[in-house]
Amino acid sequence: MSRVYLEYNFEIDPVVPGIEILLAELAELPFESFEETETGLKAYVRKAEWQEELLGQISLLDNPAFQIHYQSREIPAENWNKKWETHFDPIEIDTRCRVRAPFHAKEEVSFDIVIEPKMSFGTGHHETTYLMLKFILDMDLKGNSVLDMGCGTAVLAILSAMKGAGSVDAIDIDHWSYVNSLENVKRNNQEQILVLEGDVKAIPEKKYDLILANINRNILLSDIPSYSDHLEEKGQLLLSGFYKADSEMINRKCLEAGLRLKSQQEKNSWMAILYQKD
Repeated sequence: MSRVYLEYNFEIDPVVPGIEILLAELAELPFESFEETETGLKAYVRKAEWQEELLGQISLLDNPAFQIHYQSREIPAENWNKKWETHFDPIEIDTRCRVRAPFHAKEEVSFDIVIEPKMSFGTGHHETTYLMLKFILDMDLKGNSVLDMGCGTAVLAILSAMKGAGSVDAIDIDHWSYVNSLENVKRNNQEQILVLEGDVKAIPEKKYDLILANINRNILLSDIPSYSDHLEEKGQLLLSGFYKADSEMINRKCLEAGLRLKSQQEKNSWMAILYQKD
């Protein structure tokens, strides 16, 4: 699958509440990640999945109450690693866990995870990953079976294995992410993690004590019923990758799938919600 992306840079006046409205509308389109700026929003989409006329579906662009200007540019695949190295900072959770790149100095923490910074982009990575890691750190995973769905760099799978999970599977649809996950699993000496390439159909015919899914809202809404089907009784589903404004529809879909909300956390308008299968 092509790694070439398009970056759309939207300047909005007034920024509030324009940015929240625009985010909600862009999330209905194939955009994968967003980065808030002082004047508006940057949105990223795979070039192979984009058609310019889709912008016609954004009603805010025609709203006279807002002045919106935008421009787009192509970001070749070879530039992603440079972008990572420019923007990626270590993710630190209390004094317990630190996710760093190989070029960051090692510090004494309970869980030191080294990730080659090649996969994600935008500020959303930091908030959602932070929330997921914080949840996992507070869980007793000893002997549990865990699935990291849409694993990206496999950081969540790696922490789960470090916390004593009995078995850990990690799945991503993107071939480049699949290869990157294999590299990171080896880099952190957690090669017992099974890394698979594919979408929800690639989930093995088994049930899990915990399923992790830090993916965009639209994929979550589509795949939540499948996640529920692969949970053990009393198994847990931890979701992130969406804004607080989208939590109501996520919660509704989970209730329909027989899942009960246990707890939730928020960071800069991003959400992580933990559900349990009764």
